[in-house]
Amino acid sequence: MPHDQQRPDPDALLAQMREDERRAARGRLRIYFGASAGVGKTYAMLQEARKLQAEGKAPLVGVIETHGRVETARLLDGLELLPRRRIDYRGRHLDEFDLDAALERAPGIVLVDELAHSNAPGSRHPKRWQDVEELLDAGIDVLTTVNVQHLESLNEVVGGIAGIRVAETVPDRVFDAADEVIMVDLPADALLARLKEGKVYQPQQAERAAGNFFRKGNLIALRELALRRTADRVEGDVRAWREQQSIDAIWKTGAGLLVCVEPGQLAEHVVRSGARMASQLGAGWHAVYVETPRLARMPDAARQCMLDTLALADSLGATTAVLSGDDVAAITLEYARDHNLSRIALGRARSPWRARTARRLARKAPGIDLIEIGQPAVPPAATPVATQDAAVRPRPPLLPHFLAAGASILTAILATPLRPWLDPVNIVMLFLLVVLLTAIRFGRAPAVTATCVGVAAFDFFFVPPRFDFAVTDVQYLVTFGVMLAVGLISGHLAAGLRFQARAAVERERRVRALYEFARELSGVLAASQVFESSRAVIQNAFGAHATLLLPDAEGRLGMPPADDGGPAAPLPANVDPGVAQWAFDHAQPAGLGTDTLPASPLFYLPLVAPMGTRGVLAIAPEGGRWVLAPEQRRQLDALAALAAIALERVHYVEVAQAALVNMESERLRNSLLAALSHDLRTPLTALVGLSESLLRGEALAGEPRMLAQSLHDEAVRMGTLVANLLDMARIESGEVRFNLEWQALEEVVGSALRACGAALRDHTVTVRLQQDLPLVRFDAVLIERVLCNLVENAAKYTPDGARIEIAAGRRGAWIDVTVYDDGPGLRPGSEEAIFEKFTRGERESALPGVGLGLAICRAIVEAHGGTIRACDSPLGGAGFVFSLPAGTPPLLDMPSMERDDD
Repeated sequence: MPHDQQRPDPDALLAQMREDERRAARGRLRIYFGASAGVGKTYAMLQEARKLQAEGKAPLVGVIETHGRVETARLLDGLELLPRRRIDYRGRHLDEFDLDAALERAPGIVLVDELAHSNAPGSRHPKRWQDVEELLDAGIDVLTTVNVQHLESLNEVVGGIAGIRVAETVPDRVFDAADEVIMVDLPADALLARLKEGKVYQPQQAERAAGNFFRKGNLIALRELALRRTADRVEGDVRAWREQQSIDAIWKTGAGLLVCVEPGQLAEHVVRSGARMASQLGAGWHAVYVETPRLARMPDAARQCMLDTLALADSLGATTAVLSGDDVAAITLEYARDHNLSRIALGRARSPWRARTARRLARKAPGIDLIEIGQPAVPPAATPVATQDAAVRPRPPLLPHFLAAGASILTAILATPLRPWLDPVNIVMLFLLVVLLTAIRFGRAPAVTATCVGVAAFDFFFVPPRFDFAVTDVQYLVTFGVMLAVGLISGHLAAGLRFQARAAVERERRVRALYEFARELSGVLAASQVFESSRAVIQNAFGAHATLLLPDAEGRLGMPPADDGGPAAPLPANVDPGVAQWAFDHAQPAGLGTDTLPASPLFYLPLVAPMGTRGVLAIAPEGGRWVLAPEQRRQLDALAALAAIALERVHYVEVAQAALVNMESERLRNSLLAALSHDLRTPLTALVGLSESLLRGEALAGEPRMLAQSLHDEAVRMGTLVANLLDMARIESGEVRFNLEWQALEEVVGSALRACGAALRDHTVTVRLQQDLPLVRFDAVLIERVLCNLVENAAKYTPDGARIEIAAGRRGAWIDVTVYDDGPGLRPGSEEAIFEKFTRGERESALPGVGLGLAICRAIVEAHGGTIRACDSPLGGAGFVFSLPAGTPPLLDMPSMERDDD
């Protein structure tokens, strides 16, 4: 098998097969990427489209923005163009990409320019990249373009360089998931020349651009960003290919740096030097610490210093990791190959014995550049780890050594009676077995003790002259040497396997804890259950006590509410609400072991979910110590992410339940209103008819006639209220069928005024309709109801003799109808609330009504695709404006005219 090839991992192959199947069912995305407008992205994309058309693949041009560039527009000749979808927005006609038409056509390839474009309101998706995602899911290949300033991760960086921050961005995941990215590059001078020639923007726009965004320094910086981002993507492609092909050798395609950190005073110096080298190289860097069995026995102070050094590397931008194994060179080289890091930096060894790691790295991987970091000019200050030797040489316990020596002596005593039946070589095997068992049980140092004592016991009990350490036969010296070497090697290997087994058990324990925590959270339905699960897993995994803090409606943190709906428990005495609130507001850890308020005795970890921060975990370590390796910190972050997602799911479950309850309550209320309205209409109609009969004759006079008139008026008012209730119930239940016709608005205004004649007899009404007002498509009965409600509302809340004005006119793509009065006006801040059902203002409390008139108006107008709002009247009182889409009325409807003539 070649040196740079390994057997593929079956699980990786299975995952790759599944990914290939997913990609096969999905369309391919090709992005033409550039530093700024005008570099030729759209031109290059259209050239590719013409090439594809020549090959018989017939691409469809979904949307192309030429920006007046003649050369670009010429490339559209002969290509099939998809008609754009027209959207009317605030009086303007906006032409957008027609996603539905593209999906219906189902072409093989679609060209969609300007991936970061924001769609007009009313489109299916707010962003064009979401349209592209839907095309890809439908199996359609897409060619598109994007500039570097539109990438979400670089948006702020570009804003700081150019002084202009664009609002339209594309998530980096969309860019990274593209099947192909083509960098369209143009030097800054060439781009500025194109700008002067009018090949980028029109003259006036080009002049403004040259003084703002299109400055040479900006263009150079943007070009560098674009090239670096493209290089990052290519590096990811290289890494993916190496993993797919199981390539082990390091390819020097990048300038990645790996810094090896060892315990000692120079650790921080090595990390800072590595950070400077990575910055000079313009490359990413990694910092790793290999924990061998010997280093695993470091005292707590030394381990804390080691973890602080890794935390320093992380703060300087490194990717940190703690690796385990007994061969530092092999573990380091394996990590470098996995991450394709071509440079390894180590601290300078102070003795030839310490330099063996560098020698082994050079021998195992001659193609890797080894960088030796020298001593600092100023010796570092004293630390809890005075030297590397002191860091790794704590005082060992003596009991394992006594037990190892005792086991070897006991073996000699038990084997002595067996001398007649056992050869000396078999007795040696018994001693080696003791060495092996000692190494597995107690480790390397007691195994060395067992080896030395075993050699001495074999010499004393079994080698002539017996019971004496003198040796008469020289060959036994060879036996002693081989026995000692085999014992030491066996003990070393057994101790290493023991350490690796313990490390594997620890990794399995962390994975199992994550799995069990995720499984437990999958069934929780309350925040208190999340709290209990989080507290238990953190206690078991980290030996710490956790407290879950949740925000209230105003974002203030507190304890979770009780399951029985009672008040929440008070905060524990050791929890600082100020530190917890800071961690919540900034979505960053704070407190113990961090750079923010490190004097706090607790560690505050925010629970950040996809839609926001859901709470804070306040963790109190036992004994006040908080020493976490990078793997443990990543495990804690994973636990926090799972808890945050569970809390977010619980939140949205509660929101969904509340919405369902509201919907059911609304449906029940509408059903009751409809039933009551139906049951009340018949007796009310009878009352109105009887009262009108009494008023027609001359039999009643004086006070009886006044009572009959009052009965009639109240029955009519009650009938109106019941009609409003019934109409509201019918509209919200969807039972209303609209009879939309092109009609003259002045006719509906006139019929509404006739219907409201009684209410308006003591008011002055003025009607001002714009001349040549076009026909409008609406339901005449319902729009008449809107006008009646608004006019009656104005008459009811203004004194006798007040003025009421009705006006209508065209505003772009809308027809505005206004009703003004000169009454007391609206309460400040109530402009939106008065459209809610059963909502009445303070000034209305003494007047009849149930607060449904304006709610019905809004429901009818919005059902027509329009809007309605309240405002201040130019006459000094209240005003209401509702707008209906103007549309395009028909020129002539001959069939309807013939029916009218008939």
